[in-house]
Order: sequence, then C-alpha cells, then structure tokens
Amino acid sequence: MVRMDTPDAVMARIAQGQELAVTGDREGARRIFEEVWDALAGPGDDTPDPLHVVTLAHYLADVQTDPAEELRWDLRALAAADSLTDDRARQHHSSLRVAGFYPSLHLNVAAAHHALGQSSEARHHLDRAAQSCEHLPENRYGRTIRGAVERLRAELDADAVGPQGQSEHRAQHR
Repeated sequence: MVRMDTPDAVMARIAQGQELAVTGDREGARRIFEEVWDALAGPGDDTPDPLHVVTLAHYLADVQTDPAEELRWDLRALAAADSLTDDRARQHHSSLRVAGFYPSLHLNVAAAHHALGQSSEARHHLDRAAQSCEHLPENRYGRTIRGAVERLRAELDADAVGPQGQSEHRAQHR
C-alpha cells in the first residue's frame, strides 16, 4: 500500500477495500468500493475529486467478474485521469505524477478489450500503455507494468482467443 503524505478519509476507505481485494475477498472489496462510489456520486453539485474517481474506478474494475463491467470501470478511471492534475496527485503522495498513471490504466483497458475479444481496441490501448511506460519509475512497480505490457502484447500477437471471444489466459496486469 502507498504511504500517504496527507490524510484523506476517502483514500483511506479505498485502501481498506483494496486490502480486502488483495487478501482475496473480492466481494467485500466490491461492497466497500461501491459504498464509496455511492458517496462520491451522490446528490449534490460538487464534482467528485478526480484522484478519488481514478483510484476508486481503477480498483472497482479489478473486482468485477464481468469483463464488460471491468471495461466500463477501467474507462471511467482513464477518463478521470484526464482531469487529474499533478498538484492534486502530489497532495496525496509527493511522488505521484499523472503521467505515471497512464501505463497501468491503458494496460487495464487493453486487457479488458482483449478479454472481450476486441483485438483492435486492445492493441490501441496497449500501444498507448507502451508509449507511456517512459513515465514509470525504474522500480518493482515499473518492471511489473512493463512486463505485463509485454505479456499482453505476446497474447495478442499469438491471437489466443477462446470459444466465446474471451482470452484463454487473461493478462496478469495488476
């Protein structure tokens, strides 16, 4: 889990959900994430904080069982990143830069398209992920994302599509 420089109750609640997801309690994580989402998207004139939206949608995608729902949340996370600023990201943690979000976000969108048998869309987002990998740090996280990009590219190149148009082997992109 990322150390927070400043307290943020929404991010702390998202982190609680992510802890459940990591331990295998996807349903528990989904409940927490949906509770937070309902609070963010509730009535009111306030536009939700893009950092909250990108983080929550990114993690909500990970706990979906339906690839179409996963894609819907992945696209929501990607759209939210477009309105996120480096200043806001750094308020959460001083090391964060929005450009560093895009490799993982595009990779997840590509993997979801691939799972749905949408190779052209998958390749488009995978190319975007690969292009934005230059913004990743040279650490374990950066190596993980770069490796996942390479694995998904190999899957797409092998055209490993199963009977229902879903990938036989989902990319290990998380």
